[in-house]
Amino acid sequence: MLLLALDTATPAVTVALHDGTDVIASSSQVDARRHGELLLPAVDRVLAEAGLKLEAVTAIVVGTGPGPYTGLRVGLMTADTFGLALGVPVHGLCTLDALAHAADIEKGPFVVATDARRKEVYWAKYADSRTRLTDPAVDRPADIAEQVAALPAVGAGALLYPDTFPSVHEPEHVSAAALASLAARRMAAGEELPAPRPLYLRRPDAQVPKNYKVVTPK
Repeated sequence: MLLLALDTATPAVTVALHDGTDVIASSSQVDARRHGELLLPAVDRVLAEAGLKLEAVTAIVVGTGPGPYTGLRVGLMTADTFGLALGVPVHGLCTLDALAHAADIEKGPFVVATDARRKEVYWAKYADSRTRLTDPAVDRPADIAEQVAALPAVGAGALLYPDTFPSVHEPEHVSAAALASLAARRMAAGEELPAPRPLYLRRPDAQVPKNYKVVTPK
């Protein structure tokens, strides 16, 4: 097996290769405005590091968010395109699950939170690094303070709101290495991975104006 993993649901543009046993190459850059520019060079970089060609990939896993519309679409569309070109399956995994999988917290429960902008966070609660207790959600930190009170937290979203998340642990950003490791573990256990469907959780910022004026030629 050669699994190509990528995630653009957060400011991290991250790619990794997993051979079924371990991660053999990875790349991560944090830049919220350059997902489309950075992703394909990162894929080329990890393939070169591993000494492999794209044609060697046997499956793809992509982070499905939750995340902002534009960044999230870059990873999803790239994964779909690779899958069609190579004729290999494309799987999806929740980005928050990958962060939880990499958490340096020995015992749960804990919370994973990423920045959703608009003074909100994408978040979910976990029993341990592989068991999610709640569906991913988007909320203002003050509105969930009672639900996450006294729980350790992981992720860049938690760092932004210390009043709600006073105990924050690594990692700050998601890594495709963790995404690939989690996917490989689940596949080895015989689990069927979800389809690569995006978790937007809210409508995109760009919308057609409600009072759009139609102009017709005379």
